[in-house]
Amino acid sequence: MQPEWWYWIVGGLVLILAELIIPSFFIIWFGLGALVVGPLALVFALSLPAQLATWTLASLVMVWLWFKVFKRSFQKTRIGTADGEVIGEIGLLVSAVAPFERGRVRFQRPLLGADEWVCRADAAIAAGERVRVTSIEGSFLKVDRV
Repeated sequence: MQPEWWYWIVGGLVLILAELIIPSFFIIWFGLGALVVGPLALVFALSLPAQLATWTLASLVMVWLWFKVFKRSFQKTRIGTADGEVIGEIGLLVSAVAPFERGRVRFQRPLLGADEWVCRADAAIAAGERVRVTSIEGSFLKVDRV
């Protein structure tokens, strides 16, 4: 028995929708592989073994692309990295800071695992100003005006 081309489309959509119910982020690649096989089976009249091989190959290629190409570009935190990578980063002061008072600074991307940090400064700086990290002092960032 030869499955129709639209079986692959429906099966692919079912697998993609199953990803919503079972959030493993792995079923989606098999669903997308099935969506690739559907049009190919329609255009080239593939046999069942050819359809299964194409589905397997397309699914594996998508999984490989995810891990090797797309997932690599996701933003990574900098937990455990040297403070030299943080020095010089620019953030926005969300609460004012004064010489003996703490403030809070927010960054566009996470620094050392967090996007908002408690900070200190040698001079008073108003909230809303851009600041640059000059050093790390314990669990606080020392900042200065840009």
